[in-house]
Parts: sequence; structure tokens; C-alpha cells
Amino acid sequence: MKGEITADISSANVFADLGFDNPEEELLKAELAREIRAIIKRRRLTKAKSAEMLGIGQRDVSDIVVGRTGKFSLHQLIRCFDQLDHKVDTEDK
Repeated sequence: MKGEITADISSANVFADLGFDNPEEELLKAELAREIRAIIKRRRLTKAKSAEMLGIGQRDVSDIVVGRTGKFSLHQLIRCFDQLDHKVDTEDK
């Protein structure tokens, strides 16, 4: 039928749906980037101050803030999160 719309059921992880090699890790990286962005915004940190606190360059801060996490390891993003005085809960639930 012309104009018919079809939909697929999602797995709740867009990275799995798109076929990423490590979808769980990619989802964690995206969630960490979102939290880092929220902390930076809430504290009204400049890009320069954020970079200083995180120990990374301003371009890297920009990448994290807009969700470009491909060049960062999960460990690097956890370290950035820790630098903002937050801790990642690594317990399995």
C-alpha cells in the first residue's frame, strides 16, 4: 500500500540497533558524555575552565559536550567524570 509506514521494535539501545561492535560500551559513553555536559552547564563552566579541570584540550571538551565520543575510551570518559567530583557506580545490579 502506498504511503504505508512500517516500524521496527527497538532494543532500547540505539547502538545495538545500528550494529555497533560494542553497543553496551557505546551507550555508557553516550550517557557519560550527557552527564558531563549537564555538569558543565549546571556549573556554568567555560570551555577553558572545563578543559583545565578535565585535563584535556578545549576541542576535546567540545567533542564530549556534543556527544562525539568515538575518539574517547570508556576509561577516559570515566576519568573526566571523576575529575568533576562525580563517581561512576560500577556495581552490577
